[in-house]
Amino acid sequence: MSQHRNGDPSGRTASTPELRDLGSGAGPPNRDLVGGSSQQLPDLPEATVARLPEYLRALHQFGEAGHETVSSEALASAAGVNSAKLRKDLSHLGSYGTRGVGYDVELLVGQIESVLGLTQRRAVALVGIGNLGHALAGYGGFASRGFRIAALLDADPRRVGERINGLAVRHIDDLDTVMIEHQINIAVIATPMHAAQSVADRLVAAGVTSILNFAPCVLTVPDGVDVRKVDLAIELQILSFHEHRKASAASSPNGSALAERRSEEAVSP
Repeated sequence: MSQHRNGDPSGRTASTPELRDLGSGAGPPNRDLVGGSSQQLPDLPEATVARLPEYLRALHQFGEAGHETVSSEALASAAGVNSAKLRKDLSHLGSYGTRGVGYDVELLVGQIESVLGLTQRRAVALVGIGNLGHALAGYGGFASRGFRIAALLDADPRRVGERINGLAVRHIDDLDTVMIEHQINIAVIATPMHAAQSVADRLVAAGVTSILNFAPCVLTVPDGVDVRKVDLAIELQILSFHEHRKASAASSPNGSALAERRSEEAVSP
């Protein structure tokens, strides 16, 4: 998953409204704040933020399996990182675990969810109810990850009124009203490429400050608006490169010897 960002070139998340100072009063208020409470969040490296959801997923699995504590090694392995990196990431949250015991699963889940802003289920708008959008609208896993699809929108009159998971598709012209009704800050774009930029413009004008883009294009957005881009074709092309490289290495004169040596290194103590 690649990311397109505007704002602070340092790559630290303090440049975004939610990870800077929720109670500063600078800029538009966050619609999801309850009672106008303020919270100072840690200044986290972007790479750390990207790994926190993986830790959270793994922690939920340990919790569901009945584990009250988990070692850094076990949690790191489940999240696909090394334990030193995990301990450094969690130290940014003020969580250091207990020597010989590890991390308290429930406590760490609460810390990560708090930093990620998942203490309440965030409302999300999904624009574009084609094949991909329909599949996303019907996906039941968002609720367990802290989100709810609150609105479905499409420009095709034939889609308007269709119900998916109990939610009726509304016309894109209702966008402004929908955003206000459901207090939405986050939107998903699953439209064809040619429509994505105009949809992004309308979303931003309606107050959306975070966009997940499935359209195969780069969006231009103002400072203060974050865009995450998901392009499955790009990911497959990267995998194709690795397959091509492996095939090239195997067919080279030294390919077999190199593969054998790597195999020996992998099993050596």
